[in-house]
Amino acid sequence: MAEPQQKKNKLTLDAQVKISTLYDTILILDFGSQYSHLITRRIREAGVYCELLPCTQKIKDLDFVPKGIILSGSPYSITDQDAPHVDPAIFELNIPILGICYGLQEICYVFGNNSTELARKSEYGFAKLEINDLAEIPHANALFESVEKSTQVWMSHGDHLDTIPEGFRVIATTESSAYAAIVSETRPVYAIQFHPEVTHSIEGKTVLRNFAINICACSANWTMDSFIDKEIERIRAIVGETGSVVGAVSGGVDSTVAAVLMKRAIGDRFHAVLVDNGVMRLNECEQVKETLGSQLGINLRVVDASDIFLGKLKGVTDPEKKRKIIGNTFIEVFETESHKIDEECKNSGAGKIEFLLQGTLYPDVIESISFKGPSATIKSHHNVGGLLEDMRLNLIEPLRELFKDEVRALGTLLGISDELVWRHPFPGPGIAIRILGEVTPDQVRIARHADYIYIEEIKKAGLYRKISQAFAALLPVRSVGVMGDMRTYEQVIALRAVETTDFMTADWFEFPASVLKRISSRIINEVEGVNRIVYDVSSKPPSTIEWE
Repeated sequence: MAEPQQKKNKLTLDAQVKISTLYDTILILDFGSQYSHLITRRIREAGVYCELLPCTQKIKDLDFVPKGIILSGSPYSITDQDAPHVDPAIFELNIPILGICYGLQEICYVFGNNSTELARKSEYGFAKLEINDLAEIPHANALFESVEKSTQVWMSHGDHLDTIPEGFRVIATTESSAYAAIVSETRPVYAIQFHPEVTHSIEGKTVLRNFAINICACSANWTMDSFIDKEIERIRAIVGETGSVVGAVSGGVDSTVAAVLMKRAIGDRFHAVLVDNGVMRLNECEQVKETLGSQLGINLRVVDASDIFLGKLKGVTDPEKKRKIIGNTFIEVFETESHKIDEECKNSGAGKIEFLLQGTLYPDVIESISFKGPSATIKSHHNVGGLLEDMRLNLIEPLRELFKDEVRALGTLLGISDELVWRHPFPGPGIAIRILGEVTPDQVRIARHADYIYIEEIKKAGLYRKISQAFAALLPVRSVGVMGDMRTYEQVIALRAVETTDFMTADWFEFPASVLKRISSRIINEVEGVNRIVYDVSSKPPSTIEWE
């Protein structure tokens, strides 16, 4: 997340954060665990709103009061010289706290006066958790209410506690961990060595639900039904009665849901702009005009800038350069169009354009922050930190705190068609990052046509809703083939299809062989310039979903 942008858009970011004041909120402090986002999802699945922030978050800087705090796991050990620690002020809030894995070590570090001792005994994988009944401590058993006394959990740690601080009691053990779960005798402070957020912990959801609802006394009112009315009210409060908003749309579910929500809030004072960058899907612009303009009644204009984009991409092969060229060019074109709309609004007596709508989602935000500062760039997210520092517009991101499944549920409630709501994600840089190597008009033609056939056949097979994202990538290699009696030396298409719930981890989709055969046959026969099809069977991590 770009720091200058945060400062520039103070009004909007403050308003964005206020969602935490509309619901009972659990604060999750992230120590860098690969599972932290799963804690967030599990709490929300229980109907409780929560936010994930770096473990270095200062309590005095929060603009909401959490009902409870969860400390995540971490790749660190508490005894490491550079081990991260939370703001001690969290323990002065007098609210329930739950430490998970490293979070358990952190709690013992704090309450043990920084003298925590660890035993170097690893425990990875399944373990049998044996729960103790401590009737003499009223709050001790609340964490494991309705949980079987002997249950399967998932462990992932290289060391564990050798002792626990004075004033804590053991409430669960495993064969390898004498302190698999502990509780303070006097405060609602709990710590567990296992990971309840992963599906391998059979009753992990119950444990997290117990903490959020029973212990923290949160209301389970986080639903997209309640979100709509509150978000519309919040947007109106930000924009005011005369202000206007401009926003880019792409035809994808995120920008469409954000646009419909904005139209619900301020009507035609929202101006949607579709920039044709020359690297969109086949017939994309026509479909977007029909869906958003004619069907959903959104105030939409289309700007054809395809020649500008393709001209700047000529000769460029580096994926990050392609992303930056497309991102920067998009901003230039969009800013120019925004100025035109602003002038039209002024001349007509309507309120001037003061706000920019973006469809940023929570996974974009999570992947773009780290408690030690920005992490190494895997790839730039076009929705996070990609705007001009001197941008004159304030930013509104109504979906910023939502996961993809929440956005889809919201879209359905807003009356958007299932076909659009369940449309697979499409990257901001478009087909340009699905063409490995130089982007030319002919390469765009090949990639577009192959992708169209691929998606069409997936839908015919009834598999589209079972797949989270699918696309065809055009590789910068050629292979020998035979078509008829002629030798060919043409390009290769790589097919990608993944299953995921949050797009932070993903696994490849297992197609029936007959479907892959049909897809391969159609692309080779119908797309001029292709003579070989391969299928990508790598997961995320270690791979990313997109190839570039």
